[in-house]
Order: sequence, then structure tokens, then C-alpha cells
Amino acid sequence: MSRAINLSLGEAEVLSKCNEAGVGVSVTEKLPSGGTRLVCTTGDGAAEMRRKFKNDIIAGKEKRFPFVRMPSAW
Repeated sequence: MSRAINLSLGEAEVLSKCNEAGVGVSVTEKLPSGGTRLVCTTGDGAAEMRRKFKNDIIAGKEKRFPFVRMPSAW
């Protein structure tokens, strides 16, 4: 199971709920739709957050902002 979850909630609310549940967060990312992509540090944490956010999960693929790598100084 994936550790990533796309949610229709704001980043602050997602982080607050993860903190309350004691679930570690690897990264969050804003989505163009206004939601948040959450990546938990463990699969068990992701499963727990899927249960907590069951009504807020965005089904299917969600468009994301393109990743832009900064030029290296090497």
C-alpha cells in the first residue's frame, strides 16, 4: 500500500490531525486543486490516516505541480 494520500483539506489541518494521531509525516505538498498530498513515514501511519480522512480522500489521479530542480553548484 502506498504511503501517499491526496486530500481535499488544507496543509495545516492535515499536519494537525497527523500530529494528534502521532503519525510521522515525510512530506506534504500543495495540490493545484487546493488540496494537500500527504506522504506518511510508514505504511501503518498511512493506513491510520486513511481511516481518519476517509471522507476527505481525493479518488483517482490528482494533478500535481511540476517539480523544478534547482541547478547544482557542482
